[in-house]
Amino acid sequence: MIGAHHYAVNIAWTGNRGTGTSGYRDYGRDHLITAPGKESIGASADPTFHGDADRWNPEELLLAALSECHLMSYLHVAVKHGVRVVAYTDDAIGSMAQTTDGGGHFTEATLRPRVTVSDPGQVELAQSLHAEAARLCFIGASVNFPVAHEPITVALTT
Repeated sequence: MIGAHHYAVNIAWTGNRGTGTSGYRDYGRDHLITAPGKESIGASADPTFHGDADRWNPEELLLAALSECHLMSYLHVAVKHGVRVVAYTDDAIGSMAQTTDGGGHFTEATLRPRVTVSDPGQVELAQSLHAEAARLCFIGASVNFPVAHEPITVALTT
């Protein structure tokens, strides 16, 4: 290992409706995610678990972290290989299975990046770089479920 990196966030539950956790339906799942110098993120549970649909839930945040990490890794390898990326979007999806004991786990995620490159002659190379980016993604390497990639690469049209 060449170095360690450390991160810190604060989670503050804001869902006490006056009686705390006196009953399963008596408390809100809302909370704030903060880190020094950054805007807070209003979060909650998935609506299935009595959360607020207007707030980010942990499952969405995990999927976003996977997608964002792949983006960062992909941009890195694009520069390394001389590929000029001019646009990138990802419509990532994921699935979670609930267990009989009330727990659950992600069973899969699929990243579907759509990349636009400036040079039509580099579309094939740019498409192939997703494999290298997937190997370098810290978050993807940290999860215990498969993360598939279904990239589409196109060239900038004039």
